[in-house]
Amino acid sequence: MGMRFSGLACIVFLSTALSAQTADGRQGADRVAPAAPSPAPPTFSRVQIQEMIRLSAEKDMENDKHQRDYTYVERQEQHKLNGKGEVASTETHTYEVMQIYNEQVRRLIAKDDKPLSPKDAAKEEEKIQKIIDKRKNESDSQREKRFKEEEKERKENREFVQEIADAYDFKMAGVEILDGRETYAIDGEPRPGFEPKRKEAKILPKFRFRVWIDRAENQWVKLDAQCIDTVSFGLFLARIHKGSRIVIDTTRVNDEVWLPRHVAVHVDVRVALLKNFNVEEEITYKDYKKFHAASRITGMEEVK
Repeated sequence: MGMRFSGLACIVFLSTALSAQTADGRQGADRVAPAAPSPAPPTFSRVQIQEMIRLSAEKDMENDKHQRDYTYVERQEQHKLNGKGEVASTETHTYEVMQIYNEQVRRLIAKDDKPLSPKDAAKEEEKIQKIIDKRKNESDSQREKRFKEEEKERKENREFVQEIADAYDFKMAGVEILDGRETYAIDGEPRPGFEPKRKEAKILPKFRFRVWIDRAENQWVKLDAQCIDTVSFGLFLARIHKGSRIVIDTTRVNDEVWLPRHVAVHVDVRVALLKNFNVEEEITYKDYKKFHAASRITGMEEVK
């Protein structure tokens, strides 16, 4: 993903940010705490809310496609903590995310908010040029294989997000105004007896969340997900511990798509520091610009 958080399945992002945490569990919670919900939430049946969640997830899959039509800047800020949970050092990496032959590519443009040295900048240019050369020389069969693999991945993602509606018991928490737009705040608690169809969905009962869905467009605009049990991933059994949390805010771009604006990932320091989890991370996205569909790339130049 540049980092793309597709639908409510974005909680899976925690598997790629296992070292992320806040320097103070209470401070992190205060920074991302939602506004108080209205005292009289609208009444919807469980089935109605399920359909709302399914439709929102489907729409976000479309957002994922549209994001590939944009270039943007992605800034990652990482705070390393000492044994007391205090910030010991901070690193930032800023990337330009672009499209090259229908492939999303990130180019590092700054470290610690300073431009790259000529040497490092040259390495980035060389990396991008290699991608361009590879795609320019790609055979029809190689391109077809790549497209099929991408479509397979999209299909699997769709199947996963469809399970989310079945994995939770939902409760309407209220109506809230976010960025001037009316949203439904919905809480999701793991549903007892849920039987996942895909192995990836086995992690769903280990999370609870609140999601805000735009009332006019049935599009999720914010997600606050929390890990309520230890989750293990991969051959090396990397773990997400109870208390890990991810908060994602999106924004409407160009009156056609909702794209990520800010991501905060952290874990409960009281648990984390005992497990060598000593980093918090935040990601911001800005300067979304529509990539011209009629453009082509030759070398490092964009030519219309």
